[in-house]
Amino acid sequence: MRFVRLVGISAVSGGLLAGAACGGGGTGSLVAEKKDATITVSPADGTGKARPDARVRVTVADGELTDVKVTGGGEEVGGTFDRGRVAWVAEGGLAPSTGYTVTATAANGDGEKTTVTTAFTTLTPAKPLSVTDVTPGIKGETVGVGMPIIVTLNRAVTDRDAVVHALKVTAEKPVEGAWRWLSPTRLVYRTRTYWPAHQKVRLDAELTGVKAGAGIYGVAGRSWSFDVGAAQITTVDVRRHTMTVRRDGEVVKTTPISAGNGTTREYTTTNGVHLVMGKSNPETMISPGKKPGDPGYYKIIANYAVRFSASGEYVHSAPWSVGSQGRANVSHGCVNASPAAAKWFYDQSQRGDVIKVTGTDRELEPGNGWGYWQIPFSSWAN
Repeated sequence: MRFVRLVGISAVSGGLLAGAACGGGGTGSLVAEKKDATITVSPADGTGKARPDARVRVTVADGELTDVKVTGGGEEVGGTFDRGRVAWVAEGGLAPSTGYTVTATAANGDGEKTTVTTAFTTLTPAKPLSVTDVTPGIKGETVGVGMPIIVTLNRAVTDRDAVVHALKVTAEKPVEGAWRWLSPTRLVYRTRTYWPAHQKVRLDAELTGVKAGAGIYGVAGRSWSFDVGAAQITTVDVRRHTMTVRRDGEVVKTTPISAGNGTTREYTTTNGVHLVMGKSNPETMISPGKKPGDPGYYKIIANYAVRFSASGEYVHSAPWSVGSQGRANVSHGCVNASPAAAKWFYDQSQRGDVIKVTGTDRELEPGNGWGYWQIPFSSWAN
């Protein structure tokens, strides 16, 4: 029971109070005692298996929060106060298998402060979720304007939306993009149009505490960043036997080439929008599915090889076909160039550069390497 004090009441003989109930001459007033601020923390103190996706929440009654600090695993958890500072909510999830401490302070109407400290531990997930690989993920790498972001997870998830929501892509020159799942463990981010050139892009995988299925919780967040370089767009015209390279809109080189001879599907250069996937010098090229002695078997050592499909297509040096370059298509499907032109292209190429091949009847399959630009953006997200 709360008590009240009677202040300024006149006393009469015998110690009795006069005018206590009513009357015109009394000067007394009732003053209620101020209540202490009452702080509530969730998850509750002593909880041993808190859900990682449960946001820490601190509220106060009869007061105003002045400070909240949540720490766990050597890190502080960020959060925000509401407008009246009667509630504080953590900004993100919690790391599984981690002990947390909450210290909160509030002041009542008289400015008197109350501080509480609580502790809890998050559960250990049956199926911890993490990112095992990101492309591009080479520190300091500069990529081309067509570069996708490919994320590989350590396990299949059932709540794909929860994962997508946790993957944040930011760019200095923003452009619309979306994620597409290639498999239960791999997804790709592609922009509607090519990245604007000469900028930085960052991926934040905010998976800490994310619930992505029964017993599946993200165990840690990570960040990656890369630079987008010049807009290098190469066009290979199979019918005209030429390769034209444009950089930031300007033609910087046109060279004669020889493409696939087209006698079989295998020997036909794929048509469509490709991306540079990597390069090597030299590269050993062996006929797929054949062994020495089989009809059509070959083993070629090629210099300055720039790969643009998973099925084994490269722009590379081919001194043996210089006489046909610019006149005829004689290769097994690759784009042959002179040693000097191939070296120049090799030196200028970066992963994610665009190579458009025109003039053949074999369309590049979207799953053949990084053929993602073959899918209209309106159909991209799934």
